[in-house]
Amino acid sequence: MPNGIVPVPKPANEPVKAYAPGSPEKVSLKAKLNEMLSEKIEIPLIIGGKEVRTGRTAEAVCPHDHGHVLATYHQAGPEEVAMAVEAAREAWKEWSEMPWEARAAIFLKAAELLAGPWRDTLNAACMLNQSKTVFQAEIDSACELIDFWRFNPYYMRFIYEQQPESSKGIWDFVEYRALEGFVFAVTPFNFASIAGNLPTSPALMGNVVLWKPASSAVYTAYWIMKLLQEAGLPDGVINFLPGRGGHVGDPILASEHLAGIHFTGSTATFQAMWRTIGNNIASYRTYPRIVGETGGKDFVFAHPSADVKALATALVRGAFEYQGQKCSAASRAYIPASIWPALREELLGQIAEIRMGSPLDFRNFMTAVIDRGAYETIMSYIDHAKNASDAEIIHGGNGDDSKGYFIEPTVVLTTNPRMKLMEEEIFGPVLTIFVYEDAKLDETLELCDATSPYALTGAIFATDRKAIVTMMAALRHAAGNFYVNDKPTGAVVGQQPFGGSRASGTNDKAGSYLNLIRWTSQRAIKETFVPPHHFSYPFMGEE
Repeated sequence: MPNGIVPVPKPANEPVKAYAPGSPEKVSLKAKLNEMLSEKIEIPLIIGGKEVRTGRTAEAVCPHDHGHVLATYHQAGPEEVAMAVEAAREAWKEWSEMPWEARAAIFLKAAELLAGPWRDTLNAACMLNQSKTVFQAEIDSACELIDFWRFNPYYMRFIYEQQPESSKGIWDFVEYRALEGFVFAVTPFNFASIAGNLPTSPALMGNVVLWKPASSAVYTAYWIMKLLQEAGLPDGVINFLPGRGGHVGDPILASEHLAGIHFTGSTATFQAMWRTIGNNIASYRTYPRIVGETGGKDFVFAHPSADVKALATALVRGAFEYQGQKCSAASRAYIPASIWPALREELLGQIAEIRMGSPLDFRNFMTAVIDRGAYETIMSYIDHAKNASDAEIIHGGNGDDSKGYFIEPTVVLTTNPRMKLMEEEIFGPVLTIFVYEDAKLDETLELCDATSPYALTGAIFATDRKAIVTMMAALRHAAGNFYVNDKPTGAVVGQQPFGGSRASGTNDKAGSYLNLIRWTSQRAIKETFVPPHHFSYPFMGEE
């Protein structure tokens, strides 16, 4: 590498394309959608850079048109996991020693490929396989993933710059090493950017990775993997292992070479993995780093001084964009009685304007939920509300799975702030509202903080600055990402580092240097230029 202290280009967030009628980007993306819809591909495992076909296959479909098969993909099992562990260990020897500038260059190139010739491919895959509208795809599979691949190298250099002080005659410095072993990246269906970031952030820091994508989003993940290969990622650094959770996860967690977990998914799954790691702790060569972002029961809490139209808009976007399938989605709201009549009218008026259907129709605001399991789970919560004496559905409540997994935007009004729909994560287009008496602000703030085990995102609405200060203090630990007069979704890399605590995860803040520092192991080095030649000290000169 060059004999110099190499800078990393200062990153800026990727601009979001509008896809307005007649725009070049809309014409180009529509063509790519038609092309990808017209073909059915076969997706292999990728282990050590080689394509592996197991014959144990499943199908990747369009959730909004579940009869349309996008791909047949092969599934990994214990034998393929063993192959991947060996391929990763072999790649580690060179990758962990590769100059950091060379590693950075690969992901910076990946960002440029995605910003340019690969943008339509990833956005189209995300729209088709994850049923995202063009805007939801653009901010996810394009902009946020580009941002991760531009900001992370910049943060990596920042980390490496953090060095200790040296006293006279001594040179102290810290070396940032890769972890010994491999990192297991487990990615969710709902964000292509997370699917791309979870395996690549440890890899950037010199680690090797076994990557299990969500079974319902293998198609999008495969195109991310192909992009990384085009960017020059060496064989074996990231090994692509779609498959059933236990068939892939169990042998991985049993491997003595497990050095870390990078996870986004359900709280129950993460806790089970942590429990397994604890039971196996004596068998690992190193203590695994465990980084996870899990569930959420995200709130919007309004003060009587709130701007009603802004509040209604935040509830609609926060609860129903991407069908509520965001860990940050607004799922429960606390509204003061004094503004509820006006808010109800504005909220239901806006919801009545929502169009729902295929993402191929750019006029739609909502599309389908991800699969049949999600559809049935979400509908079970809606059915519970229909039968509950302390709840009333004031909008929506219907679903149709005949062609795609469509569920109406649903608003539930409850008189019980601890009913099931106020406490449990639903992960669908269901917003539950509790109306509180204005005089019980402090009591209701305490209720909001204590109702859910999660602490991911939350938002407050008020124009009274004193009230904002009070509400922020009362809800200090209720959310890792906190919004004032804005919806609780839409964190941007480099602007709002993302993550929460309690049952929502380890709060290691993706989109900042804090996440990357978990994927490195420091070695402190002290060099003494003129070492002593005898053991005695001056104090020993007299009695």
